[in-house]
Amino acid sequence: MRDFNFDLMELCAPGVRGLKPYEPGKPSAELQREFGAKDVVKLASNENPLGPSPKAIAAVRDVVANLAIYPDGQTHELRLAIAKKHALAPECITFGDGSDQNIEFLARTFLQPGYNVVISRHAFAVYAIVAQAVGATVHFAAAHPVTHPRTPYGHDLDAMLACVDERTRLVCIANPNNPTGTWLYRTNLLQFLERLPQKVLAVVDEAYSEYVQEPEYPDCSQWLQQFPNLVVTHTFSKAYGLAGLRIGYSLSHPRVAELLNRIRQPFNVNNLAQAGAMAALSDSEHLKNTLRSNRAGKRQLESGLQALGLNWIPSICNFLTVDFKKPALTIYEALLREGIIVRPVHNYDLPNHLRITIGLPDQNARLLQALKKVLAN
Repeated sequence: MRDFNFDLMELCAPGVRGLKPYEPGKPSAELQREFGAKDVVKLASNENPLGPSPKAIAAVRDVVANLAIYPDGQTHELRLAIAKKHALAPECITFGDGSDQNIEFLARTFLQPGYNVVISRHAFAVYAIVAQAVGATVHFAAAHPVTHPRTPYGHDLDAMLACVDERTRLVCIANPNNPTGTWLYRTNLLQFLERLPQKVLAVVDEAYSEYVQEPEYPDCSQWLQQFPNLVVTHTFSKAYGLAGLRIGYSLSHPRVAELLNRIRQPFNVNNLAQAGAMAALSDSEHLKNTLRSNRAGKRQLESGLQALGLNWIPSICNFLTVDFKKPALTIYEALLREGIIVRPVHNYDLPNHLRITIGLPDQNARLLQALKKVLAN
């Protein structure tokens, strides 16, 4: 193929030039191609091992015959269902193809060169990627140290607040956080929002909130009336098991949502995703089964990891981030050869850790067996 006769970077937007793309978990098919593995266990991307609700699968099948028709650009029925779920007006909702896109909407709407976003160290990588892509500066706040009694490696809200200046437009908070599994208490987060200047938008990412069963965990959608500069994001990719359909949403003041919807493409959420999400919301029993399975799997993994002499960051999500006390990439690669895919997190400043999704009992057992073999070697 003929190449360019000039440096293509000359045409590239400044924010994109130094950008590194997001690194997803390795797909099972890729491992099968690389090593010829036939029975792959993927515990890398925090997917729901039970899969989607049977109701969601049936709803998607019913829509397949209408693929020639554009989806509802306003996602009307799903909008009403989400509004009812959170007891908010429909005008507060913006839909994205996964909550990642909602975060991108916020960056494109409120950030530009000369402005900055505040993010905690070890926080979800997409926050920095979308900010840098539009030319904004990223201020990384120090996280809690490993010795912190409640949330080692978790968000330090005082440190984040100290990074806010007159050029800050967004503060991104993952609650719970990926990849650490740490979370913020209601009182602490409320005090942070009260101290944050109103000209700074607080973006609270609640992608894993369905897994949380802690009395002090806040539902930030209840605070939108109190804080017009608060934006809360959600996804159907995790507990609802619809990662393959790519659908999420943000909740905000209607004036914020109106701005976000100015740049949202009119058909960004497809027919299958809308139907699947509607059905998933109606199946509370499947969600209960998901949480029950996750609790049991977490106990199984923690017991097995403890028997291997390993420690992990305390997590309230559907994954554990395990500390191997040495660079973990070699362990990751050895597990690949055993047909097990987990997630390296060296790009999150956690080079000694691997993030392991909680799977079904047989998957967890396979992982623990493979890990025992790898560590012995």
